[in-house]
Amino acid sequence: NSRQGRMEQAHGGTLFLDEIGTMSPAVQTKLLRALQERQFERVGDNQTIKVDVRFIAATNSDLARMVAEGTFREDLYYRLNVIPIALPPLRDRRDDIPLLVTHFLEKYSPTMRMHLSQAALRALMAFGWPGNVRQLENAVERAVALSAGRSEIDLADLPTDVQVAPQSTVAPFVDLPDEGLDL
Repeated sequence: NSRQGRMEQAHGGTLFLDEIGTMSPAVQTKLLRALQERQFERVGDNQTIKVDVRFIAATNSDLARMVAEGTFREDLYYRLNVIPIALPPLRDRRDDIPLLVTHFLEKYSPTMRMHLSQAALRALMAFGWPGNVRQLENAVERAVALSAGRSEIDLADLPTDVQVAPQSTVAPFVDLPDEGLDL
């Protein structure tokens, strides 16, 4: 039985391609063709399917360097690089951490309003986050699971590597205005 793939499902909309830098050369070639011609063929089929799809691609790889090294197709790079958006790593935008934590607390504890102790927030703000937002999300999910029904997440609920982050890198804690952010 034939079924619709992601590109066909995205017809008339947007398709998000995550970690584009890890694509094999064969997949890069197929994607380039689909981007250029706005059509493709299903695996094992000979019927061409036309699609109208906007692509958004993300990677933590340096694609320009990969093009220079010959590991990423130059033509695909320029086809995808229409409106590049460089998002700095989380360690360079620490002001986003409280908002992201609030979002993840709501996601992982939708029935109980949770908040962080100041010690927990300071530790989250001090940590370097080599895994960026995904690592922060995992830390919050873990803390919610370990809170055992308590409404306050404390330092001990956080992963060990976050607990021991040097606190000297954190600016003094400032209370946030109460606008729904219950940190």
